[in-house]
Amino acid sequence: MNILLEGLRKIKENDKCPSLVTNESHMFSDYYYKWKYGQISKVGSCYRAIPKFYVEVTEADQHGDTFPSKLELEARTMFLQRISDALLDNEELEFLRALLSKYSLGNNVSEKKIGYYELKEVISKASSKCKNYYSAKIFAQLQTGVFMNDVDIVSLFTYVMRKTWQKKTRIGLSVYDTFGKGYLKESELESFVNDIIPDCPQLNGLKEAFHPFYVCTVVRKFMFFLDPMRTGRIRLKDILLSSFLDEFLVLRNEELPDKSEEFNWFSAVSTLQIYGQYLTLDKDNNGMLSKKELASYGTATLTEIFIERVFQEFLTYDGEMDYKSYLDFVLALENKQEYQSLRYYFTVLDINQNRYLDAFSMKYFFRGIQEEMKKHHQEPVSFDDIKDELFDMVRPADPMKITFNDLLNSQSAEYFVSILTDLNEFWNYENRECT
Repeated sequence: MNILLEGLRKIKENDKCPSLVTNESHMFSDYYYKWKYGQISKVGSCYRAIPKFYVEVTEADQHGDTFPSKLELEARTMFLQRISDALLDNEELEFLRALLSKYSLGNNVSEKKIGYYELKEVISKASSKCKNYYSAKIFAQLQTGVFMNDVDIVSLFTYVMRKTWQKKTRIGLSVYDTFGKGYLKESELESFVNDIIPDCPQLNGLKEAFHPFYVCTVVRKFMFFLDPMRTGRIRLKDILLSSFLDEFLVLRNEELPDKSEEFNWFSAVSTLQIYGQYLTLDKDNNGMLSKKELASYGTATLTEIFIERVFQEFLTYDGEMDYKSYLDFVLALENKQEYQSLRYYFTVLDINQNRYLDAFSMKYFFRGIQEEMKKHHQEPVSFDDIKDELFDMVRPADPMKITFNDLLNSQSAEYFVSILTDLNEFWNYENRECT
């Protein structure tokens, strides 16, 4: 309104012919119309829109040697350092553990408990940083038992240890978050893994020439399970909440439990085995896998139709599969009960991209099973004999269509996808009662 009044005053001052505009209301309407429809952009020093005073640092700026990029980097570094300084170091943690033990009641460490007022005494004598960890709410959440008056000191100390580890890990990951957006791109995650390798005694035996393949093997598991929409990036929150980071960072320990390496995807033993299998399949030694070479995977009983569909749906180079795509393939086949693996299978099975599977698509894939039976001199099983059983396994909302959600909610999804793609798995299911 002030802008309009200022405009009216200027019109009056500049008006050479008062008879042309004798009514003030007409003057107001005329000026308001011009102001509303953009014919007057500003009056004096007052702007119609607030000027832009913040310019976001773009990716181009981040990669360049510009003042905004340097300022952004320096600010983020100082912020992470400030958070890191607020965390308990090893000496402070040891002192805290000694105080908890001193002010607790009980004989064995596992039985020692402490009350809230005793805990406040511990906090007053321990590092001032402890105030950020222990509160009345946290104490209440850690209480167990019938009376729930005290908390065992193991739970209290474990809580602090985990919170400290989580924050330190978050800071370590944030260093690789180039744009400070709360996520890591695949290349940034690769840099993180590559920098961790020298700190892992369990990986000392790996030759340096194998490091790029090791990094690729590690990162693919993160990307496959934590980036199901294939955006090319993973939120830091998802990395921290998953169990994968724990499995990877445990390799920094000097010793591991017996045989644990065999079941850890990130161990040197596992990664060498996976890469060795890839090289074994690569008969022509060109670093890629053809459909015929991939057909020898596992028990060599995957159907040709299934392999053909894999090559149609997922990234290949001149009709051949590279190591990254092979790792996705392996992860899907070895984790059929997981959401991401079932999504992988459903994409392959949905030949018409209808977002559902019907009797036609299932019969199409089962024809591959029948062809494998003939190759192995077995009497082919009729699709009509198992069609109803396949639908009964999933129990879809629509009795004629199986959606991805139907498959996901089924308790037999793993068997369903196996029966349609792998002869060996089909016979294992058929003979399940005999074993």
